[in-house]
Amino acid sequence: MKILFMHPNMPGQFKYLCPAFANDPANQVVFVTKSKSMEIPNVHKLLYEVPREPSPHTHRYMQHAERAVLQGQEVWRSLTHLKQTEGFVPDVVVVHPGWGDALYIKDVYPDVPMLGFFEFYYHNQGADVGFDPDDPVKPDDLARVRTKNMHHLMGLTDCDWGISPTHWQHSLHPPQFQSKISVIHDGINTKVAKPNPDATLTINDHTFRLGDEVVTYIARNFEPYRGFPTFMQAADIILRERPNCHIIAVGADEVSYGRPAPGGTTYRKIWMEKLNLDMSRIHFIGTQPYNALISMLQISAAHIYLTYPFVLSWSSMEAMACGCAMVASDTQPVREVITHGENGFLVDFFSPEAVAKQVFEILDHPKRMQHIREAARASIVQKYDLDTLIPLHQQLVRDVAERKTPPPTHQRIQSLYTDRKAA
Repeated sequence: MKILFMHPNMPGQFKYLCPAFANDPANQVVFVTKSKSMEIPNVHKLLYEVPREPSPHTHRYMQHAERAVLQGQEVWRSLTHLKQTEGFVPDVVVVHPGWGDALYIKDVYPDVPMLGFFEFYYHNQGADVGFDPDDPVKPDDLARVRTKNMHHLMGLTDCDWGISPTHWQHSLHPPQFQSKISVIHDGINTKVAKPNPDATLTINDHTFRLGDEVVTYIARNFEPYRGFPTFMQAADIILRERPNCHIIAVGADEVSYGRPAPGGTTYRKIWMEKLNLDMSRIHFIGTQPYNALISMLQISAAHIYLTYPFVLSWSSMEAMACGCAMVASDTQPVREVITHGENGFLVDFFSPEAVAKQVFEILDHPKRMQHIREAARASIVQKYDLDTLIPLHQQLVRDVAERKTPPPTHQRIQSLYTDRKAA
């Protein structure tokens, strides 16, 4: 089978799915991307570059759409060249359309079925926008947010079938399209993300082990969408109340979602200046290799995960798979994987006091928390294990390639979640 994967940040959500196909010599796999550094064995990478940013004269509602058009145009040119010079025509296209890559696929390959990864559909109320009371929605924002969905709607229209990683993310898409989107997560490698009583993590001259009072926090970037202000204020409380506790924070100082920090500064710098933290016991270790992240989670006494009603982070589920005692925000995406008091603890996103109080409860009762840790891992193994989901993902792709819509595998995926929820 010939499969065309498309994601500007290769491999993106296809981290496991693409290699699963590429490892079969019967398949020919092409990946279209902007990522220059990433390589996957047995995959032909087709690079494209976007020549410019949207014009500063473009209406600000439309700059997001113009950026998508510019990206989609370069993908269209690259694929047209590939088709004309090498005769490559895939049996199926697997694409994340969130950046515009999929806009003109049907103009290059009008008869090729397309499977879209539908991660998020923007709403001007009820999701991330307007969630923070300190950042109220202005009338102008309502129109701007609605306009951000223009290329998402084109992707929903053009795709033959779709996938969303969680039920909540699926529910955000327009009802008329939901019936052609399967809910299936990318999968968590629970053979790697697992408890390890012998794990250690060394930071500078300090080596941490399981049983130490170590509180952990992970975000791609330190920003409000991932609860960084609440985390920092909670860290201040924790460090003052627990003289033997260390806090380890992984992330960068850029912005993935939402507004950048004002005045060219960073959110970390803002909160460092507001608080008087014991810098000998809070460790900002930047971004880390995957193995180091797993080691950190394996020695964690309590793991803080906070998020707006937005995309659920892989790290939160990997933390659960490692058996972390989770202190997580009581927001829609988190409620799908954590039930308070059963496999973790849910707290008010905006309350540093609630976060700290729950961390203290975990630290004070390590034996009582063991069943919470075990339940956290069990819930990931049961519903999100990679070895279970990848074969279903692959068969779903095959179904779409064979133009079986609705795909027979869709019913198997639905029954997987239904049966295990009932159990």
